[in-house]
This record gives sequence, structure tokens and C-alpha cells, in this order.
Amino acid sequence: MAEYTRSEVLAEAKKLAEMLANTEEIDRFKQVEAKLNENQKVQKTIQKIKTLQKQAVNFQAYEKREALKRIEEEIDRLQTEIDEIPVVQEFKETQIVVNDVLQLVSTTIAREVTNRVIESTGGDPLTGKTASGEKHSIGCDH
Repeated sequence: MAEYTRSEVLAEAKKLAEMLANTEEIDRFKQVEAKLNENQKVQKTIQKIKTLQKQAVNFQAYEKREALKRIEEEIDRLQTEIDEIPVVQEFKETQIVVNDVLQLVSTTIAREVTNRVIESTGGDPLTGKTASGEKHSIGCDH
């Protein structure tokens, strides 16, 4: 069985990251993000929200509760308005897909490392126990 250094493993991780960055899911995410950045309504609404958030911080600092409440209600209204724009919905959906892919890769790596450790100690990957009878999990719970 080959032994690897940490730097060799990190080099392979960078290769994996390069592969992931060039998947269909990431490509779609980049396309939708570009559309989002080009959408003037979205950009103007984001700017309004940022301005209101700064005002909210000031009102909070000076304990102007009524003004703060009005600002927070306006931020919520604008957030709802922006969430209803199709390109924003599309962006959020692509974010979920990308996060799911990354989570799948991460849990797969953790599971496979755990299984290799269990197997190499004479244990049974199906039960998750090493030969000593201890239950092990590396990086995540399964």
C-alpha cells in the first residue's frame, strides 16, 4: 500500500477542485451569476437594501426603535421583491445544486477514508467497526 505525504494529498485535492470547477453545474452557476450581475433591477434593489442596512445600523446605535422598525420592514419588502425576480430564483437554485455537489464530494471522501481505515485495521466497513470493535467515523457522521 502506497503512503502519501500531506503535500501530495493537497496537490490531488487541487486537481479535484479544478475538475469540480469545470463541471456542468459550476458552469451553469457562472452563467446565471453573470445574468444576475447584468440585471439592473436586481443591482438597484441590492444597492437600496445596502443603503437601508447602513441606516438601520445608525438607528440601532441611537436607539431609534420606530425608525429602525420601518427600515427593517422596507428591507424585508425589498428582499421579497428581489426574491421574486426569475434570475434571482434561478441563481438560488444553481447555488443549491453546486452546494449539493460539494457536499456529495465531501461526504464521499470522508466515508471512503473511514472505510479504508476500518479495512486496514481488519474491521468491517458495513458495521463501521475496526477489529478492536470500536465504531469509527472520520470527517462526518453516517
